[in-house]
Amino acid sequence: MDKLVIEGGVPLQGEVTVSGAKNAALPIICAALLAETPLRLTSVPALRDVGTTYHLLEHMGVQVSKEGQNAVTLDASQITSHEAPYEMVKTMRASILVLGPLLARFGHARVSLPGGCAIGSRPVDLHIKGLKAMGAEIHIEHGYIEASTAHLPNKRLQGARIFMDLVTVTGTENLMMAAALAEGTTVLENAAREPEVVDMAECLIKMGARIEGVGTDVITVHGVERLKGTEHAIICDRIEAGTYMVAAAMSGGKVKLRNARADLLDAVIEKLREAGAHVEHDSDSITVTGNGRLKSVNIRTAPHPAFPTDMQAQFMALNTVADGAGHVVETIFENRFMHVQEMQRLGADIHVEGNTAIVRGVDHLDGATVMATDLRASASLVLAALVARGETTIERIYHLDRGYEKLEEKLTALGAKVRRVH
Repeated sequence: MDKLVIEGGVPLQGEVTVSGAKNAALPIICAALLAETPLRLTSVPALRDVGTTYHLLEHMGVQVSKEGQNAVTLDASQITSHEAPYEMVKTMRASILVLGPLLARFGHARVSLPGGCAIGSRPVDLHIKGLKAMGAEIHIEHGYIEASTAHLPNKRLQGARIFMDLVTVTGTENLMMAAALAEGTTVLENAAREPEVVDMAECLIKMGARIEGVGTDVITVHGVERLKGTEHAIICDRIEAGTYMVAAAMSGGKVKLRNARADLLDAVIEKLREAGAHVEHDSDSITVTGNGRLKSVNIRTAPHPAFPTDMQAQFMALNTVADGAGHVVETIFENRFMHVQEMQRLGADIHVEGNTAIVRGVDHLDGATVMATDLRASASLVLAALVARGETTIERIYHLDRGYEKLEEKLTALGAKVRRVH
């Protein structure tokens, strides 16, 4: 199993290009199931979860033609299976995103209940409740979701008004894809507003879908009979961008991020400036300059456009070496403080009370051997290791490979002393 060995204390300097967003790429790849002609995608990140999604679609009969590392054409004209088996789904929660498209286009789906990061319960009941509101018959048996529209008029899902009790990104995406081919109009209330949801909707619209209200909490989808393939470039990964921005600020360096959109990172930029970092940006780049010892900041996660839960661990790392004490409140996932114990091994002063972590900045962290527990926790340990004295070994970095493309290559290009050990 691979591990990263990082020698800390080097200010990061230079330029880095931000990859396409995993959280936009995965649902858009699944949206290929809706189209009768090929869908071509560019700026697709070369990540483990993306590869898993390709394998899943190939299992169903989709022809996957990769062009280099970051472009792919997906042809779903000859689907042979409507099943997403457990072996292919167990490592990745996002695989639930094949449920809506399969059911909408083919009238049948058999999808294993998904796996993924152990950061808390993200139940699929909102997906199921929404599809049932659209008339689907759904049973859960032996760990599989069995869904059918055989009993419905024209065997098609029917438009409905759906209120989601919780804001759910994958739930919004799944139901939006299902509604695109449903009969009639579907209204999704309390919908997710994340940029990745907007990106998927823009791709669906290019494919011929009729969607209104994207980027607001009420999305209206007027169903059409068929969708066609198109060409679409995946949006930049705001979480990868945010991670490198925090790395630049923490290390006291200066980093320019290319293919980065400041309008997707308002909450992160605001907190970095509050911490004392200097942030400049133009239409497609952001430059972050560290400015002496940073100041602690208070963080409270909430659905977009508030502070993203996927940046919580990185800012906790920032607070460990900042001046003062900062409160980090996690409102999205109940198990998202698993990195705390590992940061304490590096000398961090963190006290957890329920869903709040109180972080008191220390003069320095010391290198140690730590273990990654989930994707963003892994990133926070990398950030801490970059500023720690001596050498830090991060074990179980397969989590990192699920969300960060060429992490050690990009950090090395910025001057960091990072190596992967097999």
